[in-house]
Amino acid sequence: MKKIILALFVLLASTAAVFAQSDLQVLAVVKYNKSESITVKQLKARCETYEKQIGKKLSIDERKQVLDALIEEKLVLQAAAKAGISIPDSNVTSYFLSQMSAQVGAQVTEKELNDLVMQSQGISLDQLLQNQTGMNVAEYKTYLKNQLIAQQYVVTQRQAELQKVAATDEQVRQFYEGNKSSFIWDDMIKLFAVVIPKGTNADEAKLKANDFRNKLADKKITTDEIIVQGTPADAGFQAGNLLVHKTEAYALQLGMTFNNLLWLFGQDVGFLSDVEETEKDYRVVKIEAKYDAKMLAISDIVQPDTTITVYEYIRKTLTQQLQMQALSAAATEISKGLNVPENVDLKKTGDALTKLLDWSN
Repeated sequence: MKKIILALFVLLASTAAVFAQSDLQVLAVVKYNKSESITVKQLKARCETYEKQIGKKLSIDERKQVLDALIEEKLVLQAAAKAGISIPDSNVTSYFLSQMSAQVGAQVTEKELNDLVMQSQGISLDQLLQNQTGMNVAEYKTYLKNQLIAQQYVVTQRQAELQKVAATDEQVRQFYEGNKSSFIWDDMIKLFAVVIPKGTNADEAKLKANDFRNKLADKKITTDEIIVQGTPADAGFQAGNLLVHKTEAYALQLGMTFNNLLWLFGQDVGFLSDVEETEKDYRVVKIEAKYDAKMLAISDIVQPDTTITVYEYIRKTLTQQLQMQALSAAATEISKGLNVPENVDLKKTGDALTKLLDWSN
């Protein structure tokens, strides 16, 4: 009996080794600027990302298309590196957070985003991205970085052509008429806030918060004057105006419960809060203005305290979309032009490639 169990164990171990070796097989070598291999494992990972996004398994022909896309992505990245194009990690993080902030409806830090995901879904941001894309946060940022570098390279190659692309007046007005119901203001308040970190002396921070509160109440100082005083890096406090929407994301950004935010929306313009204490700071807020929900005309401003109209916003947005379409077409043309035998060594083709891509076997 022991011999049978041992033989079975050896068989299972051998089978695992075969799969591991299969995953390490090289499908292609990209060699425009340097030699880079694309393995079965790398292709599987990218296919898994797409499968999570579309909710179904890719066919073998679709996997071949993904392989072509991976080859062309590496070609463009190598061309970008040869042209000296790079993007700092800080820019990638900013882009990542702007994407995520747009989804939650408020500007958030990575920690605030992780807290929001944990509160709403009971999992970490890492787990959420893993479930949605097959990549954790670090891997997703690397993916974004490569996309941004490739995009910047294409822009440098076709800049004059792309700059000519712009939305027409007719396109703007047609878009507004077709999407009029989406141009609305929700309930908003313009909030002034002054925040004094506790630091190493919580009592001193509380005294400063009370001093600001009393001076505001007695009209001995204006909110603008406080903002100016808080501008230097060593001021010891932060102050500024916020346009706050009636959402849970904004409540989280302000460090309060949604019920407390609703209560704040119920106060009148000019309301000045008492000094509020949080775990890390003391703060005072004042309601500067309130804006009721309404549908916007094409000539209305998009957001309070700005000069950008709905018309200008649509024109800019449509132009960006048209430029992105032109950019995508240019990227395809450039990558196809690079995808030639002298730049790519295909290690697996025909039936051999089909067999490797049939992962159900």
